[in-house]
Amino acid sequence: MLPWTRKYLVSHAKTFTPASLFRFSSTSSNFSLAESKNDELTDLEKKDQLYRRQRKLAMTNVEIKSYARGHLMPGSTHFKKPVHHHLHKGGPVRELTVAKRKTAGRNNTGKITIRGRGGGHKQRVRLVDSHRLAPGKQTVVRIEYDPNRSGHIALVQHAETGDLSYILAASGLREGDVVESFRAGLPADFLQEMKETNNGDIDEALLSSRIMQRGNCLPLHMLPVGSIIHNIGLHPGGRGQLVKAAGTFARLLSKHPEEKKVVIKLSSGEHRYVHMNCHATLGVVSNKEHQAISWGKAGRSRHRGKRPMVRGVAMNAFDHPHGGGRGKSKSNKVSQSMWGIKKFAKTRKHKHVNKMKVKDRRDT
Repeated sequence: MLPWTRKYLVSHAKTFTPASLFRFSSTSSNFSLAESKNDELTDLEKKDQLYRRQRKLAMTNVEIKSYARGHLMPGSTHFKKPVHHHLHKGGPVRELTVAKRKTAGRNNTGKITIRGRGGGHKQRVRLVDSHRLAPGKQTVVRIEYDPNRSGHIALVQHAETGDLSYILAASGLREGDVVESFRAGLPADFLQEMKETNNGDIDEALLSSRIMQRGNCLPLHMLPVGSIIHNIGLHPGGRGQLVKAAGTFARLLSKHPEEKKVVIKLSSGEHRYVHMNCHATLGVVSNKEHQAISWGKAGRSRHRGKRPMVRGVAMNAFDHPHGGGRGKSKSNKVSQSMWGIKKFAKTRKHKHVNKMKVKDRRDT
């Protein structure tokens, strides 16, 4: 024990309580009871933290395909990929795909506009329905892998027309599940069925249990506060544009009927307005294990159409702000891109700021 600590304890022995030992401030030499941070959190924030802890715990039980044991080559040793036994082993429905004409990151004049692209296996683009305009029940035929996105897709068949279509698969969606779109509101036969099963009345709790299923598409004004959603539209009647990557989700925080807006929290932490008549799909995007992938070698990245990315310090001064100099020197400049955009700097300022943004993702 330090001498000044012993002296302080002796002089304040009568005023000490066990609760006063939880926090110590080295600047003011005062002990105070530490307040729990959970008391300052709202119910939605507590639910969000609980759900993220559950997801993190579930990641420890994921089956990983690995060749670390028994292989000496680095490409096999460092290769890790989650195993999905429920995925379809065959190819897609060809009528729901179009040919993908690769441009290797070049524009119409032949200049490189996106670095690090080129080559790769021949692929076909799956025509995924992001509008979900067709009403009625749809049965999940199978879950498929899509090489053009990180999440999985689901092949669904309409119960009445028999039409096939692809939708973005929600986490936990499996073959035989039934999904439905309520973008046009609740159908008349659906309400009539509810009345017949409840003595002529519509039970809100029973109605909520029927429509609040993963994979169902609803307008935002029909969703309760706190719902976990993905594939969110930005314009009424438009397609889903937000929260479509693997394992991502947003949460509905509040509703403002007088402004016809709702506030959602994105995966980045940003809070933003969305029109109440825009749609969203319940649940989390599938394949949350995507972050556990380790391709092991450069050849697998080339197979996926990704080329090597040259470092700025390895270029000439003419080609990059970090280039030039003798040895590995970037001239004590702030880290920036090839076009001079500073690292961590905001790219929208003043009148160009997004007016639908309520809280920036950088704010704590």
